Amino acid sequence: MGWLDDIVFWHWWIIAGLLLILELILPSFFFLWLGIAAAATGFVLLVLPSMPMEMQLVIFSVASVIAVLAWRKYRETRPVESDQPNLNRRGQQYVGRVFTLDRPIQNGVGKVEVDDSTWRVKGPDLPAGTHVKVTGVDGVVFVVAREENHH
Repeated sequence: MGWLDDIVFWHWWIIAGLLLILELILPSFFFLWLGIAAAATGFVLLVLPSMPMEMQLVIFSVASVIAVLAWRKYRETRPVESDQPNLNRRGQQYVGRVFTLDRPIQNGVGKVEVDDSTWRVKGPDLPAGTHVKVTGVDGVVFVVAREENHH
């Protein structure tokens, strides 16, 4: 492994920099942790310059796994809170709202008009014109119930 024996700490830091550039370019959140592991390997090699290449690769591998697992554990214990939790779940924002059936619910299926779009609804059979409250969302279908208190 001739040329591999000539690797010094700053080679690992260059690898770390390239991995961080990949992190910026690619739509992932993975290369950051590999870059951190490469930088850590470079630091260990700075402190222990006579370390064999095999040991450097072991340190890099272990540091990579630890970095990825630590990040996953951190994310599990601290989920991201959003000011728009239903942003990618459009139907959820309508739960609790009351609409008027455009078409009757027959055999459990009907339709309501919401703003500029029409949504399928499922619920008990009801005539058109009935006020229904959205109680849930099943995919792209509202789950509704008759709204008794609508004036």
